[in-house]
Amino acid sequence: MLQESKPTTGQETVQSRNTEQNFTLQRNYRRTIKPTQYPQSSQLFTALEDFSFSLVYRLTRLISLLSFEGYHKLRKAQRVEWNNRGFSTVHAIAVAFSSFYLLLLSDTFHEDHRDELIISRRSTLSDTTLGISIGYFLADLGMIFWHFPALGGLEYVLHHALSMFSIFLSLVSGKGQIYILMVLFSESTTPFVNLRWYLDVAGKKNSNLYVINGVALFLGWLVARILLFIYFFIHMFIHFDQVKTIFPLGFYSLLLVPPVLAVMNLVWFWKIVKGLIKTVSKATHSQ
Repeated sequence: MLQESKPTTGQETVQSRNTEQNFTLQRNYRRTIKPTQYPQSSQLFTALEDFSFSLVYRLTRLISLLSFEGYHKLRKAQRVEWNNRGFSTVHAIAVAFSSFYLLLLSDTFHEDHRDELIISRRSTLSDTTLGISIGYFLADLGMIFWHFPALGGLEYVLHHALSMFSIFLSLVSGKGQIYILMVLFSESTTPFVNLRWYLDVAGKKNSNLYVINGVALFLGWLVARILLFIYFFIHMFIHFDQVKTIFPLGFYSLLLVPPVLAVMNLVWFWKIVKGLIKTVSKATHSQ
């Protein structure tokens, strides 16, 4: 037999509707939050970044054709590198400003601002910055392989591979982003490196701008790639109890990758110092 349905009071009807609305809101919330989780959104930013840098590469070529009359006289390999350094500069400026804001101006990584461990903190902007950098390093590494070794030798392959590996782990896990951002801020020296190359190719190696840029590169490299890395290791030592909470692969990567990058920075810094001494001496004797 079919059971007789129980009469429903007005109060029970309202409660039932409220319950259904709550379940509906929960389902909608779950559906809404899944697509906006940091790793998924950053994958989109990475894809967009690949497209954006491809666009910047082409815009660099167009602007150079219109503004630099010697561009069409460059060899094919030089034109490729000229354009490549264009989107390299755009990436460096973008991530340097973003890292500076997140580390110093934003309260995301302030020591006493939040109860969350500093090693586990992240934000939409920090995830976006990491996604942008993965897109850049992936695109640039592809160009390095395609034109190898015209755009850089094995040291650049190693640098990009280690950078992408570390950034990817931090982006997916959300751990150690403060240290990734410190390293990304060191990209602030890249525009000076690229400008030196542009001036050299344009025949401006004996200009005052070349000397000034060399001094700026020396100072920038000293601050962003030498002193900052010293602070990096001190900060990691002070917060080592938090560093140990990172999953094993991330933990050992944090112990191994930064020292390798630091050694590479020291080698390049020595070359910069020798080049600066040579440039300044030449400029002094020519006066």
